[in-house]
Amino acid sequence: MQKKKSFIGWRNENKHPSLSEVFSSVSVPKQKGIWKKLFAFTGPGLLIAVGYMDPGNWATDIAGGAQFGYMLLSVIFISNFFAIILQHLALKLGIVCERDLAQACRDHYPAWISFILWILCEISIAACDLAEIIGSVLALKLLFGIPMTWGVLITAIDVLIILFFQYKGFRYIESVVAALIFTILVCFSFEIISSKPEIFPILKGIIPNSEIIKNSHSFYISIGILGATVMPHNLYLHSSIIQTRDYPRTTEGKKMAIKYATIDSTLSLSLAFFINAAILIISAATFHKAGYTEVADIMDAHKLLTPILGSSLSGVFFALALLASGQNSTLTGTLAGQIVMEGFLNIKFKPWIRRLITRLIAIVPAMIASIVYGEKGTTELLIISQIILSIQLSFAIVPLVNFTGDSEKMGPFVNGPILKISAWLITIIIVLLNLFLLYNTLFLGRR
Repeated sequence: MQKKKSFIGWRNENKHPSLSEVFSSVSVPKQKGIWKKLFAFTGPGLLIAVGYMDPGNWATDIAGGAQFGYMLLSVIFISNFFAIILQHLALKLGIVCERDLAQACRDHYPAWISFILWILCEISIAACDLAEIIGSVLALKLLFGIPMTWGVLITAIDVLIILFFQYKGFRYIESVVAALIFTILVCFSFEIISSKPEIFPILKGIIPNSEIIKNSHSFYISIGILGATVMPHNLYLHSSIIQTRDYPRTTEGKKMAIKYATIDSTLSLSLAFFINAAILIISAATFHKAGYTEVADIMDAHKLLTPILGSSLSGVFFALALLASGQNSTLTGTLAGQIVMEGFLNIKFKPWIRRLITRLIAIVPAMIASIVYGEKGTTELLIISQIILSIQLSFAIVPLVNFTGDSEKMGPFVNGPILKISAWLITIIIVLLNLFLLYNTLFLGRR
């Protein structure tokens, strides 16, 4: 009987480590300085956090705040907790096995299953890219009055910007992402101060309320928030970019890497929680409080912010945050696309070719929707992109939880009993809720 292949040694058998051009390129200090090591591992978590604050999340957060005030803050909190657990598993897979999730799937599953997983993942990345385009296009229209058709074409140029930073070094990409996240943070901090939310209702909203489940509409929006929060491409991305760190590839070195990478991931996702919560809080403090409970559209939210808050800067900061969010997601989407194609197919493409293909796939439907339907068409397209991501999510989570729970593959780093049970429980919840959301959207016509 043929012995089952272990993850140990896979990287040595393969000529192409994940993101080979930046593999082990960021130095980690050998001395025992905690802060220096933490700084060395800071970065991948910020790239992951981008996916949890992209334009696709905005609509659900705005709708939740406008209709139910602060009540659904607990849903964002729970979703963020799920994300922290899953991203921990993703970084652990990359560190221990020195394989990203796509490579691990290709090595573990038969070729035909890997091919199907690759196709599904490519579709989801194109859908995510579509959401990024729509967010950037709407922001350009709001900030500069650029027609949506021209905005779609302008977004194609960002491939040149991304390639420039990619060749400068991985730390440059992380710095750009950090700057854009800081921009989003500043914008929403201004919006929160301007909206003057009530502190005690916010604290109360973080505590789960049974009314969320009893009210069918709030339950439906809650599922939408959960489905839009955990992004499948982030699991592939994190398992790869953590390998850019030059830590000792020993048991002790990997243990140290997991420790600091988890701190980086947890802190970054906590920041993402703040930004997601800020969108809902602003919506609750302005639209819900003023009686505009039907607001669920990014454009409508922008139009109402200025007259309600009485400041022209409110709309400007809102649009600027949207633009930063869209461009940030574009950066991480580029890397995820490269990781998935190279990992599943075991071939390397020049980054500009890979980026151009993905961007063209996303631009075509965005261009058609903007020409034929205008703003409302792009909003519908944004919803469709989130549905596609929900479908793909299960096909990313199940292999990840399975791999990290396999002692033959992970050795001493295998998930412990509590983590293993928690991970499978989270997987089952997310899969069932996303299936419910998909069924309601496609067959019952609910939005």
